[in-house]
Amino acid sequence: MDDLEKAILISFDESGAVSSVLKEQAVAFIQQIKETPSICSICVEKLCFSELVQVHFWCLQCLHGGLRIKYSSMTPEEKTFIRKSVFSLACCEPVHASNSNSVRILEGPAFIKNKLAQVVVTLIYFEYPLIWPSVFVDFLTNLSKGAVVIDMFCRVLNVLDDELISLDYPRSGDDVTLSGRIKDAMRGQCVPQIVGAWYDIVSMYRNSNPELCSTVLDSMRRYISWIDIGLIANDAFTMLLFELMLVDGLLDQLRAAAAGVVLAVVSKRMDYKSKLALLQSLQIRRVFRLVAGDSNSELVSSVASLLTGYATELLECSKRLNSEAGKGVSLELLNEVLPSVFYVMQNCEVDSALGILQFLSVYVSTMKSLPGLTETQLLHVGQILEVIRAQIQFDPMYRSNLDSLDKIGREEEDRMVEFRKDVFVLLCNIGRVAPNLTQIFIRNSLASAVSSSEDRNAEEVEASLSLFYALGESLTDDAVRTGSGLLGELVPMLLSTTFPCHSNRLVALVYLDTITRYVKFVSENTQYIPMALCAFLDERGVHHPNVNVSRRASYLFMRVVKLLKAKLVPYIETILQSLQDTVVQFTKMGSASKELPGTEDGTHVFEAIGLLIGMEDVPPEKQSDYLSALLTPLCQQVEVALLNAKSRNPEETLAQIENIQQMITAINALSKGFSERLATASRPGIGLMFKKTLDILLQVLVMFPKIQPLRCKVTSFIHRMVDTLGNSVFPYLPKALGELLGESEPKELVGFLVLLNQLICKFGTGVGEILEAIYPVIASRAFNILPRSDIQSGPGGCPEEIRELLELQRTFLIFLHVMATHELSSIFLSPRSSGYLDLMMQLLLYACCNHKDITIRKACVQIFIRLIRDWFPDHGKEKVPGFRSFIIEAFAMNCCLYSVLDKSFEFRDANTVVLFGEIVLAQKVMYEKFGNDFLLNFVSKGFPNVHCPQDLAEQYCQKLQGNDLKALKSFYQSLIEKLRPQQNGSLVFR
Repeated sequence: MDDLEKAILISFDESGAVSSVLKEQAVAFIQQIKETPSICSICVEKLCFSELVQVHFWCLQCLHGGLRIKYSSMTPEEKTFIRKSVFSLACCEPVHASNSNSVRILEGPAFIKNKLAQVVVTLIYFEYPLIWPSVFVDFLTNLSKGAVVIDMFCRVLNVLDDELISLDYPRSGDDVTLSGRIKDAMRGQCVPQIVGAWYDIVSMYRNSNPELCSTVLDSMRRYISWIDIGLIANDAFTMLLFELMLVDGLLDQLRAAAAGVVLAVVSKRMDYKSKLALLQSLQIRRVFRLVAGDSNSELVSSVASLLTGYATELLECSKRLNSEAGKGVSLELLNEVLPSVFYVMQNCEVDSALGILQFLSVYVSTMKSLPGLTETQLLHVGQILEVIRAQIQFDPMYRSNLDSLDKIGREEEDRMVEFRKDVFVLLCNIGRVAPNLTQIFIRNSLASAVSSSEDRNAEEVEASLSLFYALGESLTDDAVRTGSGLLGELVPMLLSTTFPCHSNRLVALVYLDTITRYVKFVSENTQYIPMALCAFLDERGVHHPNVNVSRRASYLFMRVVKLLKAKLVPYIETILQSLQDTVVQFTKMGSASKELPGTEDGTHVFEAIGLLIGMEDVPPEKQSDYLSALLTPLCQQVEVALLNAKSRNPEETLAQIENIQQMITAINALSKGFSERLATASRPGIGLMFKKTLDILLQVLVMFPKIQPLRCKVTSFIHRMVDTLGNSVFPYLPKALGELLGESEPKELVGFLVLLNQLICKFGTGVGEILEAIYPVIASRAFNILPRSDIQSGPGGCPEEIRELLELQRTFLIFLHVMATHELSSIFLSPRSSGYLDLMMQLLLYACCNHKDITIRKACVQIFIRLIRDWFPDHGKEKVPGFRSFIIEAFAMNCCLYSVLDKSFEFRDANTVVLFGEIVLAQKVMYEKFGNDFLLNFVSKGFPNVHCPQDLAEQYCQKLQGNDLKALKSFYQSLIEKLRPQQNGSLVFR
């Protein structure tokens, strides 16, 4: 072993026994060898005489890389040496006649032979057909040496297809041209001989070396798409392929490879008349019996793909052929193969079924334009429905996993959800072309599933209910409401049926989802309301033993209540009695659940109750009693927790905080059913109860000023009370806002600003005094937190912090916009606020020119427009010294001219066009307020900077001084587009 071989072994070592220093030295040494002029000779010598696989791989890698990078600079002698040496290795010949003892590379592992094939194909890339026209013919003459050379030839063909020919991979224009040149040369020179060799090899080795024949057929399959189909689709070759598929006892791999070749023949592109003749000639019915074998075998999977491809081509023929005779033959052959396709779909693994599913979708879509379906088509549709039901059933072996939703169960459920997406699209299409048949099928499926054996019952019921649920996607609201077709029978059947497997999680969930989907039928047919309520309120729903189901039932019940609402008034007492134990359990200390997502945390029961008892149809006294009975225990729990929190250890305090969160969430949910009119005008007693509740919850902010989740919950309740109590919430705002303003973290400040935006939008100038008091504090906090430059330009910032800063910046700018557009801009000029005016202007200017969110840029431009109008009355003194010059020199130049000239300002984007409209309006407003001061500065200073011709500048002045804003916008856009090419990146925002 010489130094090079040792270095190569060290460089490939993964055992950890070699030190990193030694490894680096080895890599440096072999890299140095790589750079030597004689590297090709060194590699060939090592390939001939070294017995180390690592050395073989490194040498082939060197030759492959060297050819790709340095081929054009190699001498003719070097190229000839490499070509002859590599070809000799590929054909099991000694590189030099005297070297009879050389190592046989073709006896090495597969990855070495694949790498050698890559080197051969790289030579073909550069040299075929002009320099090395005989490469394929030369190979053919060496195939008589036996299996090793045949195998190598197949590897070369496979790599050639992968790297140069196949259109399954993205290719550049040059690569496509090269691929065409190689194919044309092969077709003219050697394809018939290659096909002849394939036939001879498979015929000769079918019994003695079936693995080799499989390899040959797999290579052959790749080339059928572009060679003369007559070379394969002839009596001799077709007979051989079908023999291989049909003879029992042959290797499954070989039989599957033969099916793959026939599929390639079937899929070959040609005119549809010739295609139909080809499909007829194959007599494909001979292989139908093969799909009845082991559904997991390679043969059955390949035959399934063959039959699907065959059926797909027949379907295309029936659509494309104009002659009735051609259509008739296509449909006859299609009807013949479809039962086998259905059988495969029902009995094969899902992976095999995906291609069939695509075919069935196309088949059903062809029926959409038909006036009616024939008996045969209806039969096929029925069979497709059977296939769908079989495919969407869970395997009973996963029942316990799915019920407990462990890791295995979660993975299986996710897999089925993904698979069902396409299946349910197919079902909906069937529901449209054959609605009655589909609904009858679902009815019978439900009836059958209920009476099926216990070992399949849960899976069959779940599948049947899922079919009924998915069918709803294809139905209009009117169809559901009126119970068209069999829906008038199916929905009552659903409501009245008791499934023995209702304790199963999946069955219970899909049952409730399905009722919710069809609840509009119940809304129109109120006699079924009691049955629907029972389904949600008994052990099938809210009282289901599985907590995942009971919480989901709470959420779905809330949605049902929203829809039925007033129609449920007669049942309020019954509903409240049924939910009493659920409410009591929820308000117990320590009942907070950490296991379920927020949308299913159980508080939806309170939202449903709030929606019910908050209606004006409920008598006032009863309404007060209902609300008091619910609010009182919830508020008491909060008060008890507040009293106990400070005297407990940290773990107990954490538990108290979690319970307070849960109580506030329930109170919040309950309040959603009560309108402002009811709580303030018609029944003020209700408003009084919520005021007392607000008083209690504000104590949470005092007791836990730094607990962010609690602050969020209380803030959320204040939002609700703004909507529910209206103006009567004002006395509570100073305390609430004062406590909330105590924290300076970006998240807290964002939440606070969102609340202020709600207050401004609801009460307008009514909150002026409050804002005048707190705006200076907000501005101080915001400008201390937000950086002066682009947020994302700061080095070393973590993504979460950057996200929070961006969200604060965005929310603060929206807040400024809400203030400006609600006649509150005078607050910016108050004595305590004016110190932040310059910082605000710089932030607004930067944002309206550079912010990545176009809607924020638009809002900032609108702020400037509003401030110009507010602070510059038509007749009077300038309110803000220096503001006029800032607008004319900074805002007008940077935002209205330089920012729109930037190529990132994309006129094809709808939001950008709206922003551009605001920028044009800003110019109009500046001209109205500042007259020639603005116009002369903009045209005499700005336009020359951007190389604007004088005639266009004059036209701009005319358009601006006119009264047609739309014409001004159109002209200014065309002006900007004309000026852009002249900028050359010279614009500098100031």
